[in-house]
Amino acid sequence: MDPILVGIIGITGMCVIMFLGVQIGIAMFVTGFVGFAAITNFDAALGLLKSTPFANASNYALTVIPLFVLMGQFAFYSGLSQELFGVSYKWLGHLRGGLSISTIGACAGFAAICGSSPATAATMGTVALPEMKKYGYADKLACGSVAAGGTLGILIPPSVGFILYGIIAQQSIGRLFAAGVVPGIMLAVLYALAVSYMVRRNPELGPRGPEFSLKERLVALKDVWGVLFLFIFIMGGMFVGIFTAKEAAAAGAFCAMLFMISRGKMNKQTLALALTDTVRTTAMIFIILIGAYVFGYFLAISKIPMALASFITGLEVSKYVVLAGIICIYMLLGCIMDSLAMVLLTVPIFLPIMTSLEFDPVWMGVIMVMAMEQGLITPPVGMNVYVVKGVAKDVPLQTIFSGILPFWICIIIAVVLLAFFPKIALFLPDLLYGK
Repeated sequence: MDPILVGIIGITGMCVIMFLGVQIGIAMFVTGFVGFAAITNFDAALGLLKSTPFANASNYALTVIPLFVLMGQFAFYSGLSQELFGVSYKWLGHLRGGLSISTIGACAGFAAICGSSPATAATMGTVALPEMKKYGYADKLACGSVAAGGTLGILIPPSVGFILYGIIAQQSIGRLFAAGVVPGIMLAVLYALAVSYMVRRNPELGPRGPEFSLKERLVALKDVWGVLFLFIFIMGGMFVGIFTAKEAAAAGAFCAMLFMISRGKMNKQTLALALTDTVRTTAMIFIILIGAYVFGYFLAISKIPMALASFITGLEVSKYVVLAGIICIYMLLGCIMDSLAMVLLTVPIFLPIMTSLEFDPVWMGVIMVMAMEQGLITPPVGMNVYVVKGVAKDVPLQTIFSGILPFWICIIIAVVLLAFFPKIALFLPDLLYGK
């Protein structure tokens, strides 16, 4: 049978398996194994099964994932999230929609030491939603700002999304981290502008909170020194070449642990919770990653990526039309697929196309991570929406989804800006690492 036809059947079969409720990592693994056996033979597929899981799970480069996840867990259990929101609340809470803007700002700050969007949404939802409810904020604005703000967790470095993309695409994780800084800040500003626009049209969505004196605001700034130290220590150390991404992850986890101890938050219970959450998150990521590698081998021998790249580059259309088509595909995939799995599945297909069109692979990584962000708040999968629903159990799901629509549009605007002005993402990595 023609390998390309086998590949098409395999991709279709995998989609059917996912719709039946099979975990995405398992679906990719099974499809990859069966498809590889159909094109080659069973013994070759069995050899792939023997080597690929162990070889990739034991890859030293992947140690960066559990270490950054552990750093985020230590930061969470040390109480940094509450302090970040408290500082933002004192500076911005007196404005219309100020608590929502404060939540977005706190999400951006926590993202700088967490790297996980669902964790950021869950953490800030627990802290911010009761305050917004207390001051009469509409549910759709309150929940929407938490769900959207949480997406910054995979754009502002350190980011698990960038780490996985860097490993699959064989790109520098340091360059990817640097590329995510300015777009992350830009998207947070767009989110804040969206809140301002909504409350200007309907002031009842987000009433003003109490106003604090300048002295109280300045005193509150001392509570963010821990976040600033961790971010500058990790990212600064990587950018100036003191340590690699893996060493930065280890150093960051160690510093976050010391910070937790210094605050008296370290005990048997919090340590067990931090380690358990880290293991659970890491295991989920590794299952998806192993499945993506097996599926990637199947795609490679099916020759679908090469055939697709050859077909698209042969079309007499602008490369930006191709880019727009790929972004639309990501929007559709975000409706039905987990965001991490979406990137791991599509990078082997789309990256050869983008590089053949002379798009920068680091810039493309930022676009893909933004697509992951959109998937996190896109129905019906939208993981961040379900995380917020778990915190705000009394709020209907459709209310939360209606609340994220303005922020969903903000991501589209950010992607368009990046498409027309790639230097937004590439300025900082080019400055730090050279072109």
